[in-house]
Amino acid sequence: MRTAKSSRAKPARSVPQHGRANLAQLRRVTEAEIARTSPDELRDLPADFWDEAVPVLAAAKVPISLRVDADVLAFFRESGPRYQSRMNAVLRSYMERSSKPAAKSAKRRGIA
Repeated sequence: MRTAKSSRAKPARSVPQHGRANLAQLRRVTEAEIARTSPDELRDLPADFWDEAVPVLAAAKVPISLRVDADVLAFFRESGPRYQSRMNAVLRSYMERSSKPAAKSAKRRGIA
């Protein structure tokens, strides 16, 4: 048996479609709303936290097979989707801090 469709309109979706953000909606978001919805780890950042930040260009990824300890994998998986990208970010941070100063500046992928 068919039922009648609800006469209520569906709410507008705020999820980006085709990888594009709704810029008009983002411009309307207040600082208070951002603070209210921020994850705990992003709250109370010092005012100068982003002063030395450098945008990084995305690099092509190379698929590999990597063996890690079970507890290390569990730690990253518990953080949610894109855990492999976070693992890559940790490895990149280690690599950049371990490199010689001259080599690090020559190979930096940031945008000036």
